[in-house]
Amino acid sequence: MEEKVAHRLAEAQAYTNEDLKPWLQKWHDKLLLQKRFSLHTLHGYFTDLRIFFEFMHFHIGELASLSSLQDLTAQDIRSFLTSRVKEGVSKRSNARMLSTLKSFFKFLNQNGIETTQALQVISSPRLEKLLPHPIAIEEAQALTSMESETWEGLRDQALFTLLYGAGLRISEALGLNGQDISEQVEETQSLVIKGKGGKERMVPLLPQVLEKIAVYRSACPFDLTSEEALFVGSRGARLNAGVAQKKLAKLKVQLGLPDSLTPHSLRHSFATHLLVSGGDLRKIQELLGHSSLSTTQIYTQVNIEGLHDVYEKAQRR
Repeated sequence: MEEKVAHRLAEAQAYTNEDLKPWLQKWHDKLLLQKRFSLHTLHGYFTDLRIFFEFMHFHIGELASLSSLQDLTAQDIRSFLTSRVKEGVSKRSNARMLSTLKSFFKFLNQNGIETTQALQVISSPRLEKLLPHPIAIEEAQALTSMESETWEGLRDQALFTLLYGAGLRISEALGLNGQDISEQVEETQSLVIKGKGGKERMVPLLPQVLEKIAVYRSACPFDLTSEEALFVGSRGARLNAGVAQKKLAKLKVQLGLPDSLTPHSLRHSFATHLLVSGGDLRKIQELLGHSSLSTTQIYTQVNIEGLHDVYEKAQRR
């Protein structure tokens, strides 16, 4: 992924003048090293900048420069967004594009580089809320209790049980090393997870989760107790998220589970099932690693009886 980010950065710089190129690199370094943004997020940011600077190149007839960013008008930006709509780009993608541009221009301003104020008058497109679809508790049980005769199958069992049983992001789970699940963790049944922005949170691990991991470790032919990856592929390297998604897709068909099932929907199912059983919304917020309660409320806003009442009670506290 690092190579892909570097490639996107180079592509964006290819459409910029010499005075703007180093500022792209500086923004990259700040997001990665200081703010600790994920490589996936950086890839999206510099993909957006490459698209924008490519448009500017043809729109103004020259490479983007610090002065051209200062001279941009609201009409220029609207022309850019309109061209994307004509190409079939969604409102959500255009909203992300605006967010990227505002973030980059804000970075320049904070470093004494004057840029256009036109972005301030451009409103983000109104978006329909995309509500995730949790799977039923019975479906989660079917997924996490399926028998397997291979160590790879036991690995998948451990991984998907961890995602559902602890509400982890797929990147958080695959980022674990063998030594992270130590004897102390097994005794305390809790694990420190480093999430987005390097923010740490304590996550309890159910006995069923620890048992699945232990069974997988015993069957795996590679050492899973060191500083190396806990979840590995057939050659012993850290398991790729794409491989995990394909494994889940096969199990989905095999077990007749909903089409909406993804690694991330297991995290959503974790939160939703806790809410339905009367879990405290603020505690769930902490478990998910959300910085605000509103994020958790939106994330778990599904048509389940009693969910609205739980939120209202949490707000009155």
